[in-house]
Amino acid sequence: MLVVFALLALGPVVTVLVAALSPESAAAGDGPRVANFADAWVQGRFGQYMATSALVAVVVVVAAVLLSIMSGYAFGTMEFRGREVLFYLFLLGIMVPAEAVVVPLFFDLRSLGLTNTVWGIALPQVAQSVAFGTYWMRAYFRTTNRSLIEAARLDGAGPHRLLWSVLVPIGRPAITTLVLLVFMWTWNEFLIPLVMAPAGQLRTAPLGLALFQGQYTQGTSLLAAGAVLVALPVVVVYLVLQRHFIRGMLEGAVRE
Repeated sequence: MLVVFALLALGPVVTVLVAALSPESAAAGDGPRVANFADAWVQGRFGQYMATSALVAVVVVVAAVLLSIMSGYAFGTMEFRGREVLFYLFLLGIMVPAEAVVVPLFFDLRSLGLTNTVWGIALPQVAQSVAFGTYWMRAYFRTTNRSLIEAARLDGAGPHRLLWSVLVPIGRPAITTLVLLVFMWTWNEFLIPLVMAPAGQLRTAPLGLALFQGQYTQGTSLLAAGAVLVALPVVVVYLVLQRHFIRGMLEGAVRE
């Protein structure tokens, strides 16, 4: 059963890879054409687009993960007035789709002079990611071994020391999973970069791929090669963090 579903999932991937290595015309020969990737990189200006995506992803991942850790720690371990109400307010960020708020958000950011900037693209995605990140880290902190927290407090650890010196190191699988998910969502985001950077000077990789076919080429081989280039960073990051990602999905907490 797993083999069948794996073949169904890998079928489109293999199809795109075969198309990316196919010659554009019969005159180019019958063998695999690796030069398609270089041609797509130059013609589609993917170097510029991927640099923009990388910059946005770094800003979003760092800001969203740090804010999610701190807010999840507060909601998961502290008692304060209005905690439940504020937590459900955070959950609205998961429930409300970006399409419902992107137009008024554009006018708000334009009034602040943030459109056509990296911050205009990154800040809305930080807000979206913090909504899920708070929910994710709260679940982790709520299931953390309470005896460990009490022992740290008895040793004189304050809230700041308890978080960064005790809970964050043992929560590495959960945090790594959050990093991977936020990076994947940010890299693949299409609507927010399209709306928040209408001048076209800050195009991210998915947006550049969408404009690649009509603006630069009609060839399916180069288009498939461009798709592989855009997807490659996500695949590489997942392969590097795969072990921690699986641990975070299966465990998600410290167990006695």
